[in-house]
Amino acid sequence: MDDRQALADERDRARALSTAELADAIEAIGFSCTRCGACCTAHDDGEDHTATVFPEEVRTLQETTEDSWNDVARPMPYGVSETGGETFEWALQTTGCGDCAFYTEDADGTGGCTVHEDRPLICQTYPFSLALSGTSQPLGEPVDSDGLLRAHDCEGLGRSIDRDKALDLAATLKERAITELTEAIELLERYERADPPDGSVVVHDSEGAKRPDGSKI
Repeated sequence: MDDRQALADERDRARALSTAELADAIEAIGFSCTRCGACCTAHDDGEDHTATVFPEEVRTLQETTEDSWNDVARPMPYGVSETGGETFEWALQTTGCGDCAFYTEDADGTGGCTVHEDRPLICQTYPFSLALSGTSQPLGEPVDSDGLLRAHDCEGLGRSIDRDKALDLAATLKERAITELTEAIELLERYERADPPDGSVVVHDSEGAKRPDGSKI
């Protein structure tokens, strides 16, 4: 079985998931966002906030903000060094202190998102993920689980969530898994190993090889 077939099989599993059963699992774990900002800011070890964002999501944010590609997204840092290299996918852009470029904070320390209605699927579904190969997983080991549902470190876990919100979150989590797996399959179909010159970066996504500004090579 090749990698694409394995990913396609996982996508079929994602498509067959019951939203109601996922909502049951979310309710069992419990969650309510406290707007602490931990999932939008640099990590305690100083590593920049890193959240996967796909090409269509970048374009949606560009339309919302009227920003350039570079203002919205940056090459995923893994595989890239000071001398360049090639990497896979995009991460939301960060500020100089490593926080998400779209994170804002009130005077009382309450966090917020300036693009909340159009934020990427990974942001909409945090702190949850699904235990499916080929899907994005937040840093660190899950702190709780229920079936395929994984819960990651967040102070909002364990709090009551009503049924409608659990169903909405479950549906978005399922959509995210299908989107991530589709993106991975199409990336593999288009991938051709690059040999960028020193200092340059090539980013591979479902649309092919691109420069850091999002333009195609």
